[in-house]
Amino acid sequence: MRNALVLASFLALPASAAAPPPAAPKALVLKASRLFDAKSGKLVSPAQVLVVDGKISAVGLSAVVPLGAEVVDLGDATLLPGFMDAHTHLTGEPGDDWRQDLIDELQRTVPEQTLDALPHARATLMAGFTTVRNLGASDFIDVGLRNGIRRGLAPGPRILTATAGLGTTGGHCDEGNSFRKGLLAEESSRGVADSPEAFRAKVRENLKYGADLIKVCATGGVLSRNEDVGSPQLTQAELDAIVDEAHARGRKVAAHAHGAEGIKRAVRAGVDSIEHGSFLDDEALALMKKQGTYYVPTALALQGVMERLNKGQLPPENARKAQVANTKHREAIRKAISAGVRMAFGTDAGVFSHGRNAEEFGLLVEAGMKPADALRAATVVNAELLGVQESLGTLEVGKLADVVAVPGDPLQDIRATQRVFFVMKEGVVYRNDRAPVPSPGAR
Repeated sequence: MRNALVLASFLALPASAAAPPPAAPKALVLKASRLFDAKSGKLVSPAQVLVVDGKISAVGLSAVVPLGAEVVDLGDATLLPGFMDAHTHLTGEPGDDWRQDLIDELQRTVPEQTLDALPHARATLMAGFTTVRNLGASDFIDVGLRNGIRRGLAPGPRILTATAGLGTTGGHCDEGNSFRKGLLAEESSRGVADSPEAFRAKVRENLKYGADLIKVCATGGVLSRNEDVGSPQLTQAELDAIVDEAHARGRKVAAHAHGAEGIKRAVRAGVDSIEHGSFLDDEALALMKKQGTYYVPTALALQGVMERLNKGQLPPENARKAQVANTKHREAIRKAISAGVRMAFGTDAGVFSHGRNAEEFGLLVEAGMKPADALRAATVVNAELLGVQESLGTLEVGKLADVVAVPGDPLQDIRATQRVFFVMKEGVVYRNDRAPVPSPGAR
C-alpha cells in the first residue's frame, strides 16, 4: 500500500519537476559544401538544411529562411544523417585485465554500474551516433539509461534496448557459466530458459520491464566460456516461440549467431537480424536473402577482440575461439556483400572502447562494400531495421533533425567518418568543433 501511495504521489508531480532537455534554437540553418542523400547514396552540393523546433523544415538553397535564424556554416564538410549503431552494449567496457573485470562486475553496485555507463553514452553521441540498438544489459540499467537520456538528464544517443539477452542454460547469454556452482546467489542469468513456453514467458517479461526489442543467443560466442563459438544453442521450436511471441507484440528480434546451423534455425524462425555471422555458409546466405533478413556483421568486434588477444588480455579458451572465428568472419562479410544480403551497420561497442564506432565504416569498405553503401547501412538501412524510418535515417523534411558533419568527402575517404566534428540530435547541437572561440577577456 505504501508503495502505491508513493507512486501516486510521484505521478501527481507537475511536468516541470522533471529536468527539461537542452534547449534548441527556434530556427537554425546548417550550411556545408555537400550533403549525403542516404536514399540515393549520392552527394548534393552545396548543402543547406533548415531546422525548426527540432525537425528538418527544408533542404536546399531555395528554402525560405525565417528572420533571425541562426546560421552555422561548416565549410568544406559533408552533412549526413545522424549515424546509427545497431549493436552496442553501453553498460560495459573491457579493462586491461579480464580477471579484474570479473571482480569489478561482482563488486560494483547497480547505481555504480549505471554511472559507469554515462561516459560510454556520451562518447557514442560525440562520435556522431545519435541512435543505437543496445543488445543486452543486466539489471535494467539500459532501460534507465534510455529513459534518462530521453528526459535530458544526460547526453547520449537515442536508445532502443533489448534488456537481458535470451539463451539456454550454460549458453552464451548465460553470464553465470564462468563461475563455479554455488558461488553466485543466482546460478543463471535472468534471460535463461530451456523450452518454447519458458522462452515465451521470458519475452513477455522483457517487454513488461521496458524492452524495445528481443535479443536471443542462437549460438555460442567468442567471449563467453564453456561452449563452442559456433554451436547451435536453441532448438527450432524454441526460436520459433521467441520470434512468434515478439512479433505478435510488435517487437523485432536480433539473433546473436556465429555458426551456420544456428543462423539457419534463427532465419527460418523469422528473426529480423543476424549478428556476427562468422561461419555463414552459402545455404545460410541464400536463406537470409530470400527472407530479407538483415546482416549486422560487427567487423569491429572481432578486430577489438584480436587487439585484446595480442595484448594478452583474454583467457586462453577465449583466445582460441577468437582465432578460429576471426579469419572465417572476414570471409563471411565478403561473401554476404557479394551475395546481396541486406547489410546493416553494427559494431558490438562494449567489446572495445565506446566512441570507436565509426571505425566499422572502413572495415566494411575493406571487405568490399562501396563507401556509399556503408554510409547507407548506418543511416537509411538501419532506420528500416530499427523501425524508425518515418522519423530518422535521411535528411528530409519532417524528420527529426539528427545531423552530423565530417570534413571533406566521405565517399572519397570513408575514414572521414572517424573525424566527426559536428553533432546535432533533434535540433540540439551537442558538438561543433568549428564554433567560434571567444577571445580571452571577451564578455
